[in-house]
Amino acid sequence: MTSNKAGGRRVRPPVRPRRVEETIPLTLMTAHAGRRRWRRFIDGRIPLIVMIAVPVVYLAVFVGFPIVYNLVMSFQDVNLGNIATWSRPFIGLDNYERLVDDPIFPLVLRNSIIFLVANVVLQFTLGLGLALLFTLRFPAAAYLRGLVLAGWMLPPLVIGALWKWMLASEFGVVNEVMRHLGLMGETVYWLSDPTLSLIAVTIANVWFGLPFNMILLSAGLAGIPKDIYEAASLDGARPLQSFRYITLPLLKPTIFAVIALSTIYTMRAFDLLWAMTRGGPVDSSNVFPLWSYILSFQLFEFGPGAAVATMMFVVVFAVALVYVRSIRHEAQS
Repeated sequence: MTSNKAGGRRVRPPVRPRRVEETIPLTLMTAHAGRRRWRRFIDGRIPLIVMIAVPVVYLAVFVGFPIVYNLVMSFQDVNLGNIATWSRPFIGLDNYERLVDDPIFPLVLRNSIIFLVANVVLQFTLGLGLALLFTLRFPAAAYLRGLVLAGWMLPPLVIGALWKWMLASEFGVVNEVMRHLGLMGETVYWLSDPTLSLIAVTIANVWFGLPFNMILLSAGLAGIPKDIYEAASLDGARPLQSFRYITLPLLKPTIFAVIALSTIYTMRAFDLLWAMTRGGPVDSSNVFPLWSYILSFQLFEFGPGAAVATMMFVVVFAVALVYVRSIRHEAQS
């Protein structure tokens, strides 16, 4: 307060206007600033969030849910009466025990192991041979490579139908060629003979999966520098020595990938086998994918069928896990 000399009154000094920041509590200012920073953070990353959310939702709905649903169903008593409902009796491991006690289980297990090992070994060996062949320069190499890849582009059902026609006992292409070459005295019943049906479907599936193995191995071979081979040849290394000490070690990551993917694809082979033999005759070519389908959609034993599918998933997941760990180890080393 100050005094006015003229009138003797005290006059208040002019009040300084307060800034807006001084009228807002510090906590509110901090919260407002935090919201602005969060808004700027979100606005700049909306495309990234959408790109991540879409595949995550897709995998959760179309991959995760079927796997979980099948796993739960393998522990339940599911039949035509309760498959459309969620009220199903929980029976624990009864479905798995029923599968193991089934007289057909040892035969299906044996067929599956033979089919898997034969396909993985033959597809890798022949695929590597073709990949090495097409690294050489010779006339019509590009056309032959395209011819090999042409069969891989057809659907498995079509491949199975074609091989079923070629392996037919009467007027089949394979029997006719073998007969004209003098390699066959009597008619060979490739698909109706229990001792030959598994061999027939294995040959067809190896032919179908061979181009895929060749593509991956060709890509791996293309990534090996040519200078290493030139230096080895100057040091007197022979082709077999270069293959053993240069090609195979540098091709190891690709080999792991080929074997893992070939194992996974062979484990889920169904269309081609179903088109050729449907697991017959007398289950001589029956493997786990076919058995799961037969149990679920022909015998309507959904619980055991889901148990077979779950066992297949465990094997495939284990193979994928080993592959991922091996790739991580290679990257760290």
